[in-house]
Amino acid sequence: MKYISTRGSAPALGFEDVLLAGLARDGGLYVPETWPTLSREAIASLAGRLFPEVAVEVISLFAGGAFARDELLDMAKAAYATFGHPAVTPLVQIGSNLWILELFHGPTLAFKDVAMQLLARLMDHVLKRRGRRATIVGATSGDTGGAAIEAFRGSAAVDVVILYPAGRVSDVQRRMMTTPREPNVHAVAIDGTFDDCQALVKGMFNDHAFRDRMHLAGVNSINWARIVAQVTYYFAAAVALGAPHRPVSFAVPTGNFGDIFAGYVARRMGLPIERLVIGSNVNDILPRTVATGVYEKRGVTPTTSPSMDIEVSSNFERYLFEAQGRDSALIRAQMAALAQSGRFEVKGGPELLSRDFAAASATEAEVAEAIRRTREASGYMAEPHTACGLIAAERCLPPGPVPQIVLATAHPAKFPDAMEAILGERPGLPPRLFSLMTDEERTSLLPNDLAAVESFVEERARAGAERMA
Repeated sequence: MKYISTRGSAPALGFEDVLLAGLARDGGLYVPETWPTLSREAIASLAGRLFPEVAVEVISLFAGGAFARDELLDMAKAAYATFGHPAVTPLVQIGSNLWILELFHGPTLAFKDVAMQLLARLMDHVLKRRGRRATIVGATSGDTGGAAIEAFRGSAAVDVVILYPAGRVSDVQRRMMTTPREPNVHAVAIDGTFDDCQALVKGMFNDHAFRDRMHLAGVNSINWARIVAQVTYYFAAAVALGAPHRPVSFAVPTGNFGDIFAGYVARRMGLPIERLVIGSNVNDILPRTVATGVYEKRGVTPTTSPSMDIEVSSNFERYLFEAQGRDSALIRAQMAALAQSGRFEVKGGPELLSRDFAAASATEAEVAEAIRRTREASGYMAEPHTACGLIAAERCLPPGPVPQIVLATAHPAKFPDAMEAILGERPGLPPRLFSLMTDEERTSLLPNDLAAVESFVEERARAGAERMA
């Protein structure tokens, strides 16, 4: 199994090298040279199996023999043993044909844990085998950073530097990044937006001398292994509700496009997904693109669902590459136009996009009302990101026999102030996290400046010091 860049001028790599590389050297994102598929019989055989076993069946198709099957299963079992629910990603029925797929039972209460806990073990395994160290740099709009720091804290082979937008993540999200004491993890507040943080990370990867000197690796959803690990819960949920013998539909709260792209991958692999619905908040660049065929930046508004306060949805590039005929020259032109003018047109327009996705956005008032209505109707407490998914499902999925699954991407306790303002009740953290809000924090504040961030990374990462020695 080889991987190619969406921008066409980086060398093809195997799974191990893609795992460690993250972003391609030409600025593009890696995708498989060819798409693996699962037969109906193979999908049906996943029914009733433990989540780590389902994960191995999916991931092994993309790993290309990089890991022995028993090695991969051991790593999957260890990763998902950190979760607080035996099903790892359980389904909860809240309506006659409506289910919530809870992805927040991991150590940092967010869907990012599903991929990150496994990714850390995969990377440690490969680095140990190669006798190498790596420096992970990442950007977060709230959840990725905490998940990465939790997964890699104490690693002998990896140092982690996570950039987050100062004042634009919840207190719980921030503390999940700033309270770990291990010297190999660093949380950095950037004076700017998430898109600024993401641009700084891409800037570090595109500075090839710095990238090579620091042995940079990425764990944002620009890393293909993150996407692959997220594909697993689409299969687990769909099979639990009758696939492949009947189709299912998913509504996905969507910011950086990685989670819903994992659903697109599952469908490409043969999972019978009838509809994939993008759920957005007022930062509605993706619903607007689906409706008009024009991707256009208009500025970011802070909301109660901060992980979706994004304008540059990195993984959308992967989808565009596939949908537009794997035309790397077109991708390069579109990304250049986005950088220069803040907009580009999708080849094929809304007709192309609506073939694969439906989309809906929600105002803050609509999110609050959806949370209250869901609580009253079913007793279920949905946090703001999940509420955007519920609204998208209600607007875009027709009534009928096809099961409707909304992805719950975070635990309500990650947004206690918003939940209390909406419902009048403050969700509590699980007992294992009771000390989170009183533990001492450790963070750094840096300007939105690439040189300042690179200097910070270079002073702290062991990979660079090892190279200089």
